[in-house]
This record gives sequence, C-alpha cells and structure tokens, in this order.
Amino acid sequence: MNHKKGWVGLLSSLFVSLMACLFTACNDDIEVQQAFPFTVETMPVPTRLVMGETAEIRCELKREGRFEDARYTIRYFQPDGKGSLLLDNGMKLLPNDRYPLDREVFRLYYTSECTDQQTIDIYFEDNAGQVVLLTFSFNNENVDEEEVTGNGREKDWPTLQIDTTLIRYPLDSLKKPPFTFREREIGY
Repeated sequence: MNHKKGWVGLLSSLFVSLMACLFTACNDDIEVQQAFPFTVETMPVPTRLVMGETAEIRCELKREGRFEDARYTIRYFQPDGKGSLLLDNGMKLLPNDRYPLDREVFRLYYTSECTDQQTIDIYFEDNAGQVVLLTFSFNNENVDEEEVTGNGREKDWPTLQIDTTLIRYPLDSLKKPPFTFREREIGY
C-alpha cells in the first residue's frame, strides 16, 4: 500500500510539473509590424520643358504607420529622352543607383538635356521590399506654327503623365503580382 501511495504522489508531482511547464511556455513576444504601406504625393509639375530648363518636383512621403527602423531609398530610370535629376541637397542622382532618403518632405529637380520628349520613372522603396513608382513625362516647350490655333494660343496637348501605382511586392521577386496593371485599370 505504501508503495502505491508513492507512485500516486510521484505521478501527481509529475502532472503538476508538466502543467506548470505548459502554462509558462507561452510565447510572450510582442509582434511588431515592421512594414507599413506608404505613398509619395507630389505637387503639380510643369508639363513642358525646353532644353536646359529645370522642373521642380515637390514630394512628400506619406506613411500609414510608424516603424522606427523603416528605411527608404530613391532611384530613377529614364526610358525616353535625356536629363538629370538632383535632390534638394544638390546630390546628382545617377540612373539605377539607389540613394537613402532621410526625410519625408523633399524636392527633386529635373533638368532637360534634349529637345525630345522625356520620361523619368522614380522608384521609392522601403527596407521591407515595398515600392512606389512615379512616372513623369515632359514635352519640349518649342511651339511650331502649326500647333498654334487661330487665336494665338497653343492647342491643348496632353503632356504630363503621372503614374502613382503602388507596387507591394519586391521587384526582384519571381512571384507574379495577383493582378496585371491592365486588369487593375478595368477592375477585373
């Protein structure tokens, strides 16, 4: 009988120890969201530039949430025309090079270096892999006589195209987005 009481005591001690381990093994780590969506808003931008003229692009990075370790970068690509892009601190940006963005309100200066139509794609990225793309198109300011109407005013030519598509997947990823840009426009 004494032997039986020993086993019951041992099993009850083991059960209490097991329950204590289960209740203390809970994960108390706080889950911190590290990737918040963001956008980049701009003020209106001039639509026509002559060679050598500079357009100011006033930008504001708007974050939906705050994460202390969030880092943002800027880079650009110029598929059409020729020009240069500078930050408001005077740093000239080179195409496809990534530069840190250390503030949320800043200005960019694009200077036309040709007489053709020009397009620049500016990519803003965070360290979580989210990307915002802004596309600006500029036409040359030179006006041919045939472009002027009878009252001496220019025809209304569409000249500025801004695309603020938010891309929420890493560009280097092999995964395809859940939509195509055409589907997003149509709403499928």
